[in-house]
Amino acid sequence: MGALAGRRVMVTGGGGFLGKAVVARLASADPAEVFVPRSRDYDLRHRDGIERAISDGRPDVIVHLAAVVGGIGANLENPGRFFYENAVMGIELIEAARVARVGKFVTIGTVCAYPKFTPVPFHEDAIWDGYPEETNAPYGLAKKMLLVQGQAYRQQYGMNVIHLIPVNLYGPGDNFDPASSHVIPALIKKCIDARDAGEDHIDVWGTGSASREFLYVDDAAEGIVLAADRYDGPEPVNLGVGREITIRELIGIIVRLTGFDGEIRWDATKPDGQPRRALDTSRARELFGFSAETSFEDGLRSTVEWYEQTRGVATGLPA
Repeated sequence: MGALAGRRVMVTGGGGFLGKAVVARLASADPAEVFVPRSRDYDLRHRDGIERAISDGRPDVIVHLAAVVGGIGANLENPGRFFYENAVMGIELIEAARVARVGKFVTIGTVCAYPKFTPVPFHEDAIWDGYPEETNAPYGLAKKMLLVQGQAYRQQYGMNVIHLIPVNLYGPGDNFDPASSHVIPALIKKCIDARDAGEDHIDVWGTGSASREFLYVDDAAEGIVLAADRYDGPEPVNLGVGREITIRELIGIIVRLTGFDGEIRWDATKPDGQPRRALDTSRARELFGFSAETSFEDGLRSTVEWYEQTRGVATGLPA
């Protein structure tokens, strides 16, 4: 029987993209109850909302997924908001969990916390070796402070706080809003919209030379639940697949899967973001037995198919 069996688990952000996958995966760990505080009922940016959520949920374990996030454009437009809201949510929540004697706290960090020029593959020990890439530094640093808080609380109070660092996520249910989406849903939507409109090209930010690593959402949920169940240590742990792909290669696959046959026009006046991003995933494998299983092509195909189907339902267009 695992450590989550018979426990009450609270998942902040449990109604979101990753949250829904984590809640679904938690069922196999046999918890007594999974409580998902929704933002309309509990504003986790304020202490009273956090305290009510903990009082109502009475958790033994908290998995903190709630975050204010977006792609490069959203990060550029909201640096203050992204810093403050992510920092205050996490700091207040960890402190309230300590006061309430919650048995375990799982913090979900971000790959944006790594230095801009981290040697590839990113190893967890390199996280303090420089300043993050400028476009997402406020968000990355807010999350990084939660790593410091968790380690400090473990040292002073003996609190079981763990810190996980997932790489870029994707999959069915992702955010396809052009104002805030990340690169995979943004490119899928651009290609499908242009295909359906008969347009002869799409414009894409940057040069295409930057590389990224992508983790399928169901694999990420598996890693989070395994860590919540098995890991108890101060060191941050990467969650990823250990392979990178350039944005230029990525869009080639998306073009093929969506059937868009127009031109790709690169807008080099827009930022590429961090030059390279790929994780060393050995620590997760060694500490709690996590290895991602979904192939990138299969995951992308499922994401494209999901978007085609849900877009048709939402707009009345042929699916």
